[in-house]
Amino acid sequence: MSAGKESNHLKITIVGHVDHGKSTVIGRLFYETGSLPEGKFESIKAMCDRRGMPFEWAFLMDALKSERDQGITIDAAQIHFSTPARHYTIIDAPGHKEFLKNMITGAANASAALLVIDAKEGVREQSKRHGFLLSLLGIKQVAVLINKMDLVDYSESRYNEIVTEYTAYLQSLDLVAQSYIPISAREGDLITAASENMPWYKGDSIVGTLDQFTPPLPVDTQPLRFPVQDVYKFDDRRIIAGRIESGTLNVGDELVFSPSNKSSKIHSIEWFPSPEKPIMQAKAGQSVGITLEEQIFVERGDVASLQEDAPFETRTFRARLFWIGKEALTVGQSYKMKLATAEIQVRVEQIERVVDVENLSVASSEPSKAVTAVKRHEIADVIIRAERMCALDDYRQNPIMGRFVLVDGYEQAGGGIISTEGYEDQRGKTQIVSKNITRVDHQVTIADRATAFGHKSGILWFTGLSGSGKSTLAIALETELFNKGYKVYVLDGDNIRHGLCSDLGFSPEDRTENIRRVGEVAKVMARAGFLVITAFISPYEADRERVRQIAPEFFHEVHIQASLETCESRDAKGLYKKARAGEIKDFTGISAPYEAPVQADLVIDTNNKSVNESVHSLIEYVDQHFSS
Repeated sequence: MSAGKESNHLKITIVGHVDHGKSTVIGRLFYETGSLPEGKFESIKAMCDRRGMPFEWAFLMDALKSERDQGITIDAAQIHFSTPARHYTIIDAPGHKEFLKNMITGAANASAALLVIDAKEGVREQSKRHGFLLSLLGIKQVAVLINKMDLVDYSESRYNEIVTEYTAYLQSLDLVAQSYIPISAREGDLITAASENMPWYKGDSIVGTLDQFTPPLPVDTQPLRFPVQDVYKFDDRRIIAGRIESGTLNVGDELVFSPSNKSSKIHSIEWFPSPEKPIMQAKAGQSVGITLEEQIFVERGDVASLQEDAPFETRTFRARLFWIGKEALTVGQSYKMKLATAEIQVRVEQIERVVDVENLSVASSEPSKAVTAVKRHEIADVIIRAERMCALDDYRQNPIMGRFVLVDGYEQAGGGIISTEGYEDQRGKTQIVSKNITRVDHQVTIADRATAFGHKSGILWFTGLSGSGKSTLAIALETELFNKGYKVYVLDGDNIRHGLCSDLGFSPEDRTENIRRVGEVAKVMARAGFLVITAFISPYEADRERVRQIAPEFFHEVHIQASLETCESRDAKGLYKKARAGEIKDFTGISAPYEAPVQADLVIDTNNKSVNESVHSLIEYVDQHFSS
């Protein structure tokens, strides 16, 4: 194979309803492009003669005896062929509904797809299901092959009927097929050249269409991702071993290891067996070892990258998940996530939408009908929370680090693709960039102030959805505590955004900066002896944790808990209504996530408690923790 063809390599998947002729298409395609191993065609023909059965092009691809006997493809087989323009890997994905797991596994690695529809049978359930799955996997380059045109007398009108019906369906998925090619795989029409039987069709053949597809960018030109497989001690060296998934490694590169964010320069690149000359560079696809100039702690699962284009760091992300587990996936259940070489315990925080691939029906977590489980063979949009910080990528930016597998017990139970939309990169949020500064110590201590004021100072950080009652309870509590003699003040979200944070919007980045500023103000006031009550949605757990780290001796997290349905029923300002109409972007609970506290210091359930009952519970907590 030439170097040009290899760099132009394209992986495609072929899908379609069972018996619509996928295997025949592949067999004929290989034969017509001269890609069959020498003698393969003759051996299959001889086998058919021995069995007294007619020759089938499908047998060229269906190598497994069980497949030939049952007449269905049961595995996602990867096979290779070439045209004068490029080299292809074609993934034959199963059409039978019982083998959707294999179809997902195969199609997830493809950059383009051929979707086969029988001209006589027309668009079937599996035709729609496979189109839907291709859209979910983000495969945008699709050619629809309308096969068995010989069975409908090469009818242009029948071709147009199928094109019209399937085009309308794909449009509902925001998917547009590059072309609809009428073919007869059995007779060889429009496999590699025009067909005399269909002079009315002016488009390209299958091969002509494939050669127009765009291959993905070479992985060695993408940002460096080097997941650590293991660390070995060899002689006096500590060798960090792994496979370069994307990008290029060079001796002297400054690497940052995520999520620990430790960094060091590459001292050497190691290879086995040892080469005669030192290796100065390694590229994507190569398994290598590296040594570092400065010895830092690195472990399996860390991801090495260049500082300027490091992976996303977060504990929470959105995912589109295909579930194949024997037991249903449920909200709150813990699973093991395998992401590159990392294994991390995660749980499903929320199920936003479920699609039943049997009938393509959609169930979403509306307030009145929350979805709490994903059944076998269902697809779901979910929010996943990890027990620790993860290094990952949005699937659209880097598919390699944007795919994961969930393990339930000891079995692989689901696979998914990652979306970071609506979340902010948590890397380096606690770093101090100001230089040449020195803290000034007060002669009046915090203990002195507590003695003078008659109570301890602190921060009661109210978090909850809009409409949960944060501001109402904060103001009511402030009044009660003031009357009891407390030095108390409320920092409210709306009030702060009129002044200190008037320059910030509601993007994930601006929300993080808003909470950071409030946390710093609350810390100053607490050090001045005040009991500070803050009323902020503060939707991200990582942001609240950073505030806790800003003032750990003062911070008390109070979850003002109310269901989305309850909050919408209290929507006095009409914000939820506007958000659902698309008039407000990045609205928490609707178009932006809310990460409820896992272990709040206090939970006030306003679904079931009145304002007076809630304030009473808050005062009891304050008296217990802040009275001198």
